[in-house]
Amino acid sequence: MSRNLNNPPGGHRDYGATSSSANAIMPDVSFSGFSPTEFMSLSEDIGQNISSVNSSCRQLEKILKVIGTRREQQATRNKVHNIHAEANTRIETISRDLQRLTAVVRRGDKQQKLQLEKLTNDFRNVVEKYSSVQKRITAAMRQSLEQLGQQQDEQAEAERAEFMQQQAQITAGLQFEQDLLVDRDRQLRQIEADVLDVNAIMRRVYDLVQTQGEQVDTIETSVENAATDVELDVRNWLRPHSIVVVIVAKF
Repeated sequence: MSRNLNNPPGGHRDYGATSSSANAIMPDVSFSGFSPTEFMSLSEDIGQNISSVNSSCRQLEKILKVIGTRREQQATRNKVHNIHAEANTRIETISRDLQRLTAVVRRGDKQQKLQLEKLTNDFRNVVEKYSSVQKRITAAMRQSLEQLGQQQDEQAEAERAEFMQQQAQITAGLQFEQDLLVDRDRQLRQIEADVLDVNAIMRRVYDLVQTQGEQVDTIETSVENAATDVELDVRNWLRPHSIVVVIVAKF
């Protein structure tokens, strides 16, 4: 039936409103008599579209169980959007057809008016049900999005903390290496200082040896001089005594 999904004029969506505001846009229909054919056509279209909206509700309720789980994907959200778009169009069409059916049954009998009342109540019920499912699935999607955002924030925070820890470890490693270099430089300077001290000591030892050598030379000279003096004294002492010995020997 081609009229089931007629696009609403001007994009206006009035989900089953049957109040005076809805009657304000009701087409001006003038009948000289009741049209059973149009009544049946409209009733059938409205009934089928109400069934389709009910089917959309069931689909959304199934999808609702998936929202917030690992099964939720981009295709899931696209499907929800498509279901909403189709159901909204059907609700718009039902609302417009009910307005026209109301005008048609003005001259109808009680049975047709009861049929109109039933269709109106069915429409009101399905719109309330559809609206409730819409709100629930929208809230679930919002909660899922917030949870995902929170998880991403927590993951980002964990990654940042890990990065900071790695940076701290790197910094600590660099500081350790720097401390090693400083300590190595200190040890090198100490070794250099030790070398300078040894050189100074060696210079002092050299000076001491040189001084001792001079002293030894002086002692040797004194000993030699003393030996020479003793020898001279011995010679001087033996000289008169040798004459006496010689004289005694002659006698």
